[in-house]
Amino acid sequence: MMILKEILYKVAIEAVKGSTDIEVNKIEFDSRKIVSDDVFVAIKGTISDGHDFIEKAISLGAAVIICETFPTLIVDGITYVQVKDTSSALAFMAANFYENPSENLKLVGVTGTNGKTTIASLLYQLFKKAGYKVGLLSTVKILVDDIEYKATHTTPDSLTINHYLNEMAEEGCEFCFMEVSSHGIHQKRTEGLHFVGGIFTNLSHDHLDYHTTFAEYRDVKKSYFDNLPKSAFAISNIDDKNGAVMLQNTKARKVTYALKSYADFRAQILENQLSGLLLKINDQEVWVRLIGSFNAYNLLAIYATAVELGLENLEVLRLLSELESVSGRFQFIVSESNITAIVDYAHTPDALENVLKTITDIRTKNEQLITVVGCGGDRDTAKRPIMAKIASEMSDKAIFTSDNPRSEDPEAIITEMEKGVEPQNYKKTISIVDRKQAIKTACQLAQNGDIILIAGKGHETYQEIHGVRHDFDDMKTVKELLEQLNK
Repeated sequence: MMILKEILYKVAIEAVKGSTDIEVNKIEFDSRKIVSDDVFVAIKGTISDGHDFIEKAISLGAAVIICETFPTLIVDGITYVQVKDTSSALAFMAANFYENPSENLKLVGVTGTNGKTTIASLLYQLFKKAGYKVGLLSTVKILVDDIEYKATHTTPDSLTINHYLNEMAEEGCEFCFMEVSSHGIHQKRTEGLHFVGGIFTNLSHDHLDYHTTFAEYRDVKKSYFDNLPKSAFAISNIDDKNGAVMLQNTKARKVTYALKSYADFRAQILENQLSGLLLKINDQEVWVRLIGSFNAYNLLAIYATAVELGLENLEVLRLLSELESVSGRFQFIVSESNITAIVDYAHTPDALENVLKTITDIRTKNEQLITVVGCGGDRDTAKRPIMAKIASEMSDKAIFTSDNPRSEDPEAIITEMEKGVEPQNYKKTISIVDRKQAIKTACQLAQNGDIILIAGKGHETYQEIHGVRHDFDDMKTVKELLEQLNK
């Protein structure tokens, strides 16, 4: 139990009906979870409006209603608090309810289109290897030091974030690395959190179904850096044309990294092989197990962050050399028949192009490159023809298939993808709706030395079709299919 007025600290309150000097049980924004003496926060979501469920929340026992407009029916004995923005209010209330756990550890946010999961996960790995207790909030999983929880969103809701940060603080974690999505920033989920640093990776075409314009998408990302405190650091990739934009108005200490430009932290790729990269970082050479120029950027951001957080330069280089790739991020196997299968989460045009460029850099050109790729349903439709264009241009064969069609017709998604294929590349493409059959076809087409890229789903272990999730794991599927062909 907690006093309501203590939970409301820093919330922009416009009017109150009733007393704030009362004890409350917990905070909820889902009316179905309300029990006696709870606080119900009415959030205006993209699908439904919590204000429509105020009466239901009260009937289930809510003692306090946080809303942007007072309901027409005011119930005696209930406290109503009108606020400017309920999403922002929820963020501050969640932090207060859990006694501001982000202030009890060093929280670093990672934002950008690609690389968030890799950077956050590898920073967790690196600091664990350095002997610290560490937390992770990522797309793939949530880790409270060694305890693992399943993740459901790139950036969880404010209550979930603060719940796990509180668990981390109680477990004695010193650091937490967190993916910060544009949705999470826009929906105020990161407000009320104390960040010691932020990392910008890159910006390319994604989530335009949600943000409508690239400028809005960019500005939402930028607002994260605008709000960092003076005591924090802001690390930005200035090889990206938006890298300098992210730092324009930040009060935080500005730190830059790059492979092509002059920056505080610079790297050069000396060798790029399927077994790893030889990098020169600020005049020191290091061999790492990760592959490709996009991972050179990720590793440089990790190096810069670790140094900014106080680790010694040579110690960081040693730890970088021990890092292992993240699940579903350029994971590969080589079959008995010498076919290399690569699984990668690349689900944006930029990410797909980066992965294909990486493969092009390390292949001999004496082998075929077969790419299996799809696009998700109920998501940004504009990227579909672009993804198909890239796959068909940069591969010897491209197989278009289903990703997570969700509520959409998978054949209609593939038809939209096909529109992006240039006439000279038509003969290189095949469309197979069933994802397993598409992967099987790629395996059957592949010969000794060939490379298969399976893009789009990466670490995911399901496929969502008509709102139902079915078990499906790209890596497990291709392993089984290649083993069957070897028999």
